[in-house]
Amino acid sequence: MKSANLPQRVAVAAALCASLALPSLGQAQAQNEILERSFCVFDPVGANGPLFAITKTFQPVALKNGIKLDLRAYTDEKVAAEDFKAGQCDAVLLTGTRAREFNKFTGSLEAMGAVPGEEEMRLLYNTLSQPKARPFLIDGPYEVAGVFPGGAIYLHTRDRSIDSVEKLQGKRIATLDYDQASVRMVRHVGASVVGSNSANFAGKFNNGSVDLAYAPAVAYTPLELYKGVQPNGAVVKYALGYMNFQVIIHRDRFPDSAGQMVRDQAIKRIDEAYDIIAQAEAEIPKDVWMNLPQEDTAEYDKMLRKVRLSLLEDGVYDERAIKLMKAIRCRVDATRSECASVAGT
Repeated sequence: MKSANLPQRVAVAAALCASLALPSLGQAQAQNEILERSFCVFDPVGANGPLFAITKTFQPVALKNGIKLDLRAYTDEKVAAEDFKAGQCDAVLLTGTRAREFNKFTGSLEAMGAVPGEEEMRLLYNTLSQPKARPFLIDGPYEVAGVFPGGAIYLHTRDRSIDSVEKLQGKRIATLDYDQASVRMVRHVGASVVGSNSANFAGKFNNGSVDLAYAPAVAYTPLELYKGVQPNGAVVKYALGYMNFQVIIHRDRFPDSAGQMVRDQAIKRIDEAYDIIAQAEAEIPKDVWMNLPQEDTAEYDKMLRKVRLSLLEDGVYDERAIKLMKAIRCRVDATRSECASVAGT
């Protein structure tokens, strides 16, 4: 995996940007005017980053369709979210965790251990792309117009002898301090929370300020996580969660059909997204991956379920989303111990 391939990994976001503009075409033509819509894009690199570069290529396309896209790059995801909330952006691209404040249901899709793998996530995305799922994607003035995968989140360690839940005790973990779920998980295992964000966690891991960090495979090369992993570390082949990106719009600034049209386009490109994720995972050296024994996997499952249920009880997660993901897990693997109970989460 080369850094030059990173723009491909975010091509889905660009596709969503284009789709977002198209639903307004009829309105623009009917009024014989150019519609202006702002789209705030979170890109850790800023205006010179891959996410923003891809979205820029759609500006002339949108203009031909009667829409002037005002693309704004944000290196700080928190600021992008705040500007969108304040009405300074018509639409915004955020990670699923940051999107939770705009839609609790879709903000629960990254729940710890709720989505074990690709098969479950494909079923989840297919379910949410159906028109009948729209009520779950609307929360007050906001609508989640698209959800697309970023890949399984893996634990990266500088010391591969840290191979069980028990051995996490006392270790320093780079933790997204704005995410209650991550903080709760780290504290649950007795590890130390080292407050971080999407812009600095990799640096802390690579320079040894922390013992562990978590990230999807698509971040391994671009963020140079191999510097922290080498020579004695590993990437644990166990999905702590499943990262996603979400496009959120102000409902009153787009036609009523806009969200569904974006979702229809997104689901058509889902294979492209998974190909990118698969390539990123395949290009992490085999000797870097660390597979867990079955008993350790079971311990991680139990630990994440406890954290997930405590967060649900505290109102951090949406119960409907948690139950939906349990149903999908049990559909894929009915032998899971949790599937013995029809009810519950």
